Amino acid sequence: MVFAGRNQAYGAYQLRSELGHRNTIALIVVCALIVLGLIIPLLIKAVTPKKSADDIQEVTTFSKLKEAEVKDQHIKKVQPKEPQQEVQRIKSSIKFTAPVIKEDDQVNEQDELKTQEALGKSNLTISVADVKGNDEEHGKDIADLKEVVTSQKVEEKVYTVVEQMPTFPGGENALLNYIASHIKYPSIALEQGVQGKVMLRFVVLPTGEVGDVQVLKSLDPYCDREAKRVIKSLPKFIPGKQQGRAVSVWYTCPVQFVIE
Repeated sequence: MVFAGRNQAYGAYQLRSELGHRNTIALIVVCALIVLGLIIPLLIKAVTPKKSADDIQEVTTFSKLKEAEVKDQHIKKVQPKEPQQEVQRIKSSIKFTAPVIKEDDQVNEQDELKTQEALGKSNLTISVADVKGNDEEHGKDIADLKEVVTSQKVEEKVYTVVEQMPTFPGGENALLNYIASHIKYPSIALEQGVQGKVMLRFVVLPTGEVGDVQVLKSLDPYCDREAKRVIKSLPKFIPGKQQGRAVSVWYTCPVQFVIE
């Protein structure tokens, strides 16, 4: 009773007095929207016309189609012909081995001389290789063919380590003495006071001769050249062997240049 009819001039009083009316209107609007959401799909479905069975077309998949029949059964597939390789006609021959004086342990079985008795009994032609021919009357000698296997140069493998390494006649000391006695100090290097060691490696061929020479550690261009010259002038080594066969082996050797 104290506050009756008072404080009605503020906006809050008007909002409180209209709250129930506003809540009623909001509830009615929400219910109307829910009803419309349920009715609209039914209306759309009722309005849309239904498709008749005549409008449905049958779709044929290609997988069900039958394969085409081949009427002409006489057609044959033509296969490409492979080029025929020309066969060389050669006569049977026996290898001619030139006589060379060697130690028994250095002679291969293939390089052994044929005995006179074996050559006399044989009717084969003496040529550059042992060949089993395919035409004794009209065949050619293997040496007359353009592509002779024996004339082709086959690059032989150069080993680094083998069962029996190559050795210089007299041993390593004899090798160093030979180099020291045959070395000629280059005058330009001598004037400039160049001293030191040139490290080289070279190939000892199956014949014992010195093959390719390479400089591993250089000292001076003139000293390197002189060291290579001396190495190339070395006499024959006892060749290295692998499984009893003479092979090419790399050999490393230092060449010392000292001003006395």
